[in-house]
Amino acid sequence: MENSSTMIGPRGLIKKYEFVRVIVQCLYSLGYQKSASCLESESGVSYKSKGFERLEVQILNGDWDGCIDTLIAITDLNDERRASVLFLVFKQCFLEYLNRGDDSLALNVLRKRVSSLQMSKDKIHNLASSMLCVEGMNLGKIDEGVVLELRKRLLVELERLLPPPEVVPERRLEHLVETAVTSQIDSCQYHNSSVAISLYEDHCCGRDQIPTETVQILTEHKNEVWFVQFSNNGEYLASSSSDCSAIIWKVLEDSKLTLKHTLRSHQNPVSFVAWSPDDTKLLTCGNAEVLKLWDVETGICKHTFGDHGFIVSSCAWFPDSKRLVCGSSDTEKGIFMCDCDGNEIKAWRGTRIPKVLDLAVTPDGENLISVLSDKDIRILNLGTYAERVISEEHPITSLSVSVDCKNFIVNLNSQEIHMWDVAGKWEKPFKYTGHSQNKYVIRSCFGGLDGTFIASGSENSQIYIWNRRNSKPIEILSGHSMTVNCVSWNPKRPKMLASASDDHTIRIWGPCQSSEV
Repeated sequence: MENSSTMIGPRGLIKKYEFVRVIVQCLYSLGYQKSASCLESESGVSYKSKGFERLEVQILNGDWDGCIDTLIAITDLNDERRASVLFLVFKQCFLEYLNRGDDSLALNVLRKRVSSLQMSKDKIHNLASSMLCVEGMNLGKIDEGVVLELRKRLLVELERLLPPPEVVPERRLEHLVETAVTSQIDSCQYHNSSVAISLYEDHCCGRDQIPTETVQILTEHKNEVWFVQFSNNGEYLASSSSDCSAIIWKVLEDSKLTLKHTLRSHQNPVSFVAWSPDDTKLLTCGNAEVLKLWDVETGICKHTFGDHGFIVSSCAWFPDSKRLVCGSSDTEKGIFMCDCDGNEIKAWRGTRIPKVLDLAVTPDGENLISVLSDKDIRILNLGTYAERVISEEHPITSLSVSVDCKNFIVNLNSQEIHMWDVAGKWEKPFKYTGHSQNKYVIRSCFGGLDGTFIASGSENSQIYIWNRRNSKPIEILSGHSMTVNCVSWNPKRPKMLASASDDHTIRIWGPCQSSEV
């Protein structure tokens, strides 16, 4: 028998007895029965505690009184958990008595044993009603093998409910190792790969896992580039410019981009684009422009919404790619939902909806998030129409929602980016600083594997990247010569980033290719 007080590990923090016991359990769970049994024999450490071994014998032999005494003697059980395990035992005992035809004993268990527990009346009533069901179905013919199987099933349920050290929690070693791996990933500020983590060494990614180097410069726009956004499938990039055009770019297999369509129909600068979730359609609009719907494959304008008095400042799609929602800086227009032919489905107007600066629909279609009158963020649940408003202290210039629908970020002209949770559980936002923003509209985005990173443009011509767990940037990218207005992270290629600048160019960023990373 191992000395249960012996400690192991470089820091002497691990109890050797517990460590061996957890290994034995792991071997059993992986199907290595002989190895587990051999380790138990050699170490003197059994996977099952003496108390659980006793309980196992009692249950398999139908010694219900002894089983109940054993459970009552376990000191680490709180009252609620004790009631739950006793209920399971009483239930098995009750059903076996019914199966044998001992109705009076079964009734005694129900009246005296079960009713003494602090259980819900529904559970007790359900158990009582099963008495009638068993009798009605004539289950007195259940053979010994079935009864034994039910007892084994009871043992499995008890093993999940009983506390350590009576039992080792299920798959404990896997949980401990996975927790350690997760902790290393969480502390790795550059982690951006779905490749399985090796257990042979501590995990730490280099900066070559994220885009830090310009790999291509796109120069087709003739004036300031205000907006860029990758398609949902990562195969296209859309850009818009003050040259009154938008461009659809194709992402090739070698990660280079080539021009697919130039969209020329607007009479004024185009400041916003939005991909439909199925990536077959693209919306374009501007602060002094109408809203247009384009076919991505052909580059043809399929619909123009309204006339030139119909000004849309931002727009977003619903998951079905058939409905869209638009926001206007014109307070009379407010926010309205329509189909692809411009038929209005629903609208939110009036004094409660002042001018709309930006809006987004969460990818699951459940929430509409809008920025109103500079400083207010309105989150509307589209199922219940419950809403809440977050008021920022400084003007907001843009909004971006995470792919998992849990968070959103807003850029403020106070040189901060704030991240909020959609559910409304946070009292304060998580704040990111370091970039420069005072007077222009700067747009940020989530990106990388699982949206681990946040990227933003800046008025000082640079791009800033944060690991979303840290408020200070982990990378500052230089290359543009004027304000960087917008960035977009490719959702399918976690090492590809695009940026749009007043210097008339779009830069595509990839991982550093040099040997020094």
